[in-house]
Amino acid sequence: MERFIIKGGKPLKGTIKVKGAKNAALKLLAACLLTDQPWIISNVPQIEDILHLIELLKGIGVEVKRNKDTYTLRAKKIKTTVLDANIARKLKASILLAGLLLVRQGEVVFPQSGGCVIGQRPRDIFIDGFKAFGVKVRQTKQGYHLSAKKLKGAKFVFPIVSVTATEAMILMAVLAQGKTVLKNAACEPEIVCLTQFLNQSGAKIKGAGTPLIEIEGVKRLIGGQCRVIPDRLEAGSFVILGLMTNSPIKVTGLDSEHLDVFWSFLKRVGANLKIAKNSALIKPGSKLKAVNLKTHEYPGFPTDLQAPFTVLMTQAQGLSLIHETIFDGRLFYTDMLNQMGAQVIMCDPHRVMIQGPSKLYGRRLISPDIRAGVALVIAALAAQGESVIENIYQIDRGYERIENRLSKIGADIRRIN
Repeated sequence: MERFIIKGGKPLKGTIKVKGAKNAALKLLAACLLTDQPWIISNVPQIEDILHLIELLKGIGVEVKRNKDTYTLRAKKIKTTVLDANIARKLKASILLAGLLLVRQGEVVFPQSGGCVIGQRPRDIFIDGFKAFGVKVRQTKQGYHLSAKKLKGAKFVFPIVSVTATEAMILMAVLAQGKTVLKNAACEPEIVCLTQFLNQSGAKIKGAGTPLIEIEGVKRLIGGQCRVIPDRLEAGSFVILGLMTNSPIKVTGLDSEHLDVFWSFLKRVGANLKIAKNSALIKPGSKLKAVNLKTHEYPGFPTDLQAPFTVLMTQAQGLSLIHETIFDGRLFYTDMLNQMGAQVIMCDPHRVMIQGPSKLYGRRLISPDIRAGVALVIAALAAQGESVIENIYQIDRGYERIENRLSKIGADIRRIN
């Protein structure tokens, strides 16, 4: 098992560039199954989740060529409708392939998909959505068998806002017969990125970025090219790193409009920032003040930036309340912050109170998931002494060789076996 060795308390300085958005790249790559023509997707991050998805696509017959961060994919011939269970269980986005293979082949066999262990992820939304399009669903010991002679457009109301479920229904509706109406849909920029590319390829989608999306089914899509949007979650993590370490870091390659609510919270905290269209400069000397935070679906404060923000509050003056409204297991990492010297009280699985500021000290830690993992890296870089972070595979799932990029701005971080 690989781990990070981090010696914290050292000043950082320089420029760090944001990679392409993991949550956009996964969906764009998977959507190649909608056509037998080539699609070219650029600015793709080289992370574990992407590599697993590429394995799944190759396994069902997709031709894949890679040139640095650009992938050329062509799903000319599908050779199987059975997803590799060992790979699919590692990847939450594998459930998208189920709907796409239904569109393309009329049936699919897939296991329970995986991802981070951060609380309940209701699969019933996907199953109910499949049924709305006329899909026959049969549950097996290993997972599900889905079949449909022809997909028909439908009206579907999401019981809760779900990004992946919204994307799954959009991808099924594009080639379904007739009109589809999706209500209470997710509004994330990654969904807008996906639908814009689909429309360029011949789809007819209206309303992406709003809770009401309408799709007129078409007979076929053509090939095309798309550049993955910047990863707003990586951008926010790096900005918080600069504030935590009181370092003059410039984060480039971002889209500042995707982080409007995040900026508003940092302004309330007292962060000294210079924000431009595609960059953010962290200036030393911020006097951090505690604020209360409640996560919310986009355009609210993203749940995936809750952990880094919680780490930041350990250095803010006063008492803050963090309310995680989306996942019920996402605050358990705070016990490790207490081991480092933070003062965090867990009120219930959804809320913690933090008294700051607290001096942090290096400790042996375990990364529980992608976002908490990078939050622990941030805490370790701000702490005094040496930290060891285990299970960094979880961090690799969302951040491309983060130790190399952080080392270039002065971080003392090493990857070892």
